[in-house]
Amino acid sequence: MKLLRLSVEAAASCGGLLDGLEVDFEGAGTTSELAGGAGGALAPHCLIGPNGSGKSQLLQLLAEVFQSAWHAHSPGEEREVADRSTLFSINYLVSRQPDLQPEQVRLRRCKKGRRTLPIEMSVWDGEEWQAVALTDAGFGERLPALIVGYTSGDNETLSLPFFVSRRGYARGVREAAFGEPQSTVSDNRLLLIDYSTHLEVLVANLLLGQPSVQKEILEHARLDRLASFRCVIQLNHLPRLRTPRRISKYRKGVQLTEELEGYIGALKAAATCWSYDPKSEVYILDYLVTDTTRDIFKENFGTPISLYRAFHKLALLNDLAIPSKARDRLKKEIETRRFASRLPEPQDEEKIFRFEQVRFYRGEEEDIKKSLDYVSLSDGEHQQAQVLGVFAMILQNNVLFILDEPESHFNPRWRVEFVKRITTLPVDGRAHQDVLLTSHAPFVPSDLRREQVHVFSKNADGKVTVETPSIETYGAAFDRILEHCFKVSPPISQLARDEIRQLMQAGTPDQLREAINTLGSSFEKAFLLDRLRQLEQGVTFT
Repeated sequence: MKLLRLSVEAAASCGGLLDGLEVDFEGAGTTSELAGGAGGALAPHCLIGPNGSGKSQLLQLLAEVFQSAWHAHSPGEEREVADRSTLFSINYLVSRQPDLQPEQVRLRRCKKGRRTLPIEMSVWDGEEWQAVALTDAGFGERLPALIVGYTSGDNETLSLPFFVSRRGYARGVREAAFGEPQSTVSDNRLLLIDYSTHLEVLVANLLLGQPSVQKEILEHARLDRLASFRCVIQLNHLPRLRTPRRISKYRKGVQLTEELEGYIGALKAAATCWSYDPKSEVYILDYLVTDTTRDIFKENFGTPISLYRAFHKLALLNDLAIPSKARDRLKKEIETRRFASRLPEPQDEEKIFRFEQVRFYRGEEEDIKKSLDYVSLSDGEHQQAQVLGVFAMILQNNVLFILDEPESHFNPRWRVEFVKRITTLPVDGRAHQDVLLTSHAPFVPSDLRREQVHVFSKNADGKVTVETPSIETYGAAFDRILEHCFKVSPPISQLARDEIRQLMQAGTPDQLREAINTLGSSFEKAFLLDRLRQLEQGVTFT
């Protein structure tokens, strides 16, 4: 899929910040490019601009729009929604099958009088818009298959619709386990990758990913392969999880569907050793990763995304470990659009599913006692493995990635290489996916055409505007991008800039000579040298 245009009439979920916003994405991808098949490449959009200018809110809005559409069409997949009132119109290209020509789809929600109308979908047939019924299977086929969100910190703005999706899944499992445990609870359409879930991505890729993909994910940290890890599954370790015996069909604590019980059975089969405490219903599964371990995982799960989904579904149950008061508080805050500074998250010791003791080999080392623990890596190394792993394993068509500062913890070298790394991963099938990411740095725009860069700003009245840069950003020097996207000119820090300005206006020759000897290289230093020459020649200004 490829986004084309977005028009926001009113978005209460963003506090009115994006009301009246118009964004044109069309220049970043054409119909012919979308139809290019498996050989096509990603063409990311970069949202750049100052803090508070609405970038994260736009990602949130997109997630909420498509969540609402999926909920309206198939409430068994997206069981709850974070927003029911945003008035919008969004156009995008989508191919229902990889070999079919893409269609232009318009999704919108309008108001009639005081009444908010249901979401409407139309398809452009070359002459006019043709409506698609909400109950038609084609409605779902023309929506993004997945919305994959990423946040590098505690960003409750972007996380909110994903938290609602997670809560709906956990509730669905609970209801199915009590009613029809043999049924499969449908996958949710929103997936959030953050620090609490990133090991699901990493372990799935390093167990079942292609060797070239594993190398790409690990080489930045100078690691070679996964050595060992532990999974902990605990279902009756908290009083609030216990189920009255009169209604329990199997478990004392969290009731599971047969699907989830099957995942636990498969994880036990692949474990090097495991233990089980029947009283607290706690499984501790340890894995020394060998070729045999990988073969068993492959036999039971097949692909990295299937294994990730199994891990993720178990991890989604962590919502049940959140105290009911915290869940009720968040529900009220969502309904009234008043949010906590941080979304509820259970402590590691209280989680129903978690990873521990993830370790890696470096070089030819085979001694587990000398392996390196994952927690010893830097935040940037964690982030790079996480982001690359997401792109490596999610290969299906019509996926929309919305990433909030995915390179925030990178050093400058890694930031320079970031776009190249995500667009040249050794995997196929990227032409039918779209990517929006936010950034506060010039590194990403310098690898994108100006049509793919969207500069956010907010005027004195609080109105957000989005513009295409007036310069070609692809290959542009970082100082040019800083000047046009952030109004930073000259591209040096404020303290040094103020000192140079004062010296230019009132500095004596001796003061200028002393400063020139202590300043680093810059155009501004050259101006000081010229000013010193003028003073020495007796040039004065009036």
